[in-house]
Amino acid sequence: MLKRSRFALSYLILFLFVGYGCQSRHGKGLYELQSADQSLCREIDHRIDFQNRIETLNLISQAYYNRCYEKVIQYGPRAQSAYRQKTFSIVRETGNLFFPDGTLIDYVLESHERAFFSFLLAASYAQLGQTEAAKVELRRLDHELMTRLYNFGEDPVNILLQAVLWERLGEVPESRVDWTRLHGQKQIDESVRTFAMRRMESIDQREALHSEWKVYAIDSFPEIEWRVKWIDSTGGYFAIYPASRFLEDCASDTGVRLSTESWLRKVAGRYQYDYHPLLNLQSWVRFPVGLVYGVTTFAFGTSIAVGGCLLDGMMKGSGRLCEGSVRTGFEVIKESPGVVRKTIEPDLRHWENVPAAILVTTAEEPALERCLNGIWIAGTGRVRRIF
Repeated sequence: MLKRSRFALSYLILFLFVGYGCQSRHGKGLYELQSADQSLCREIDHRIDFQNRIETLNLISQAYYNRCYEKVIQYGPRAQSAYRQKTFSIVRETGNLFFPDGTLIDYVLESHERAFFSFLLAASYAQLGQTEAAKVELRRLDHELMTRLYNFGEDPVNILLQAVLWERLGEVPESRVDWTRLHGQKQIDESVRTFAMRRMESIDQREALHSEWKVYAIDSFPEIEWRVKWIDSTGGYFAIYPASRFLEDCASDTGVRLSTESWLRKVAGRYQYDYHPLLNLQSWVRFPVGLVYGVTTFAFGTSIAVGGCLLDGMMKGSGRLCEGSVRTGFEVIKESPGVVRKTIEPDLRHWENVPAAILVTTAEEPALERCLNGIWIAGTGRVRRIF
């Protein structure tokens, strides 16, 4: 009876983790709209599901890219409010130790995602001529960058977007503040810092722009990959990196290009002790749990192989049962490393449908902007104007 219970438990564990490993945590491609027309704007009403948080974020951003500004304003505030703060549950946090991180926990927006969400809302209001509402959202953007919620911290990309949009709304003094903040950001190229300084000086001298600011999104945010590391593991035992390289920062006489690599660093830093001590602790507790699951899976596969051969011998069979049991057991054994990896996998969920880089420029056409050389080719879709 005890052996049967152990076998049942092993079957259950194997089913849970091997089955989970066959599922995709992301829904790439599900949010892509075919073109920008009113019928597809109305289609959002049927496709949006606030229970699926990442998919909802992807769909709202795609609605903005397709100029469905009314839909962004209709659904954006609800998602912004619902996904903003983490709700702690002792039961879920405890259960989360025995499953891949995030399986039982609702996704919460990172600070840069909250700020970019506010930019999309502010830009939507501005596109519809609702200037005062756009200013309210811009002030919310500033608040999201500064407030210390569960996820916190400012980033240069959103500061740049904020500076440009303030200028487009005629609030040059507000823009001056953000150009100053951009100048003081760490981990940006010196050419970008110089551009910010020049813009500050131009504002102080009341020099008008020769053309209004234009905002372009470049490429899509890359997939995020990870591996285990042990050296310099102060931020957990994960090495987190993009599947493809980000563009370098760039500044010209007319514009600035910033990659969203700072957003990747926020995702990669989730397990740092000084950022999320609870996640850091859970990751270390989950590691031996994953090893136990892996050993259990290995033992289960071994028992299938050995048990089948013993049974075949007792029944004086032809050997087919033994051969089949060995094959089945070997297939189960092969899954044990994957079970360990799936168990200790970090929570890398993120808003997927965001740019890999942002470019702001006063150049009249993309072809005239030096920071788009080699990137902008008509018809390729790598570069799209978003404001």
